[in-house]
Amino acid sequence: MQQAAQAYGAVARQIANPRDLESSLLLKAASKLQAIHDNWDDQRPNLYDALLYNRKLWTIFLASVTTGENPLPVEIRQNVANLGVFVMSQTMSITQNPQRERLPSLININREIAAGLRSQA
Repeated sequence: MQQAAQAYGAVARQIANPRDLESSLLLKAASKLQAIHDNWDDQRPNLYDALLYNRKLWTIFLASVTTGENPLPVEIRQNVANLGVFVMSQTMSITQNPQRERLPSLININREIAAGLRSQA
């Protein structure tokens, strides 16, 4: 029973602040990519899973900012959409031609957006 209450509390805290949840997910994606970047020879087999995770996350962000019901200002929605298009393009490019030195752009975008979300929370 105690574990269920703790799990509920953790979910409630995440739901209470969606920006923190989004930030955490972006940092998780960045962390996965950073681990591969830092240990390319050993971690490269995990590249496709990390890219898939990041792509799914950004697909959700893109779907969210392109709906008419999104309360964000149009300029911010457009900026996020532009970043999302770049992330998708970069992800496909890395998938087709894996190179360690191409990962930092994705890592940095995720970290910067996460930091921005945390500062607004």
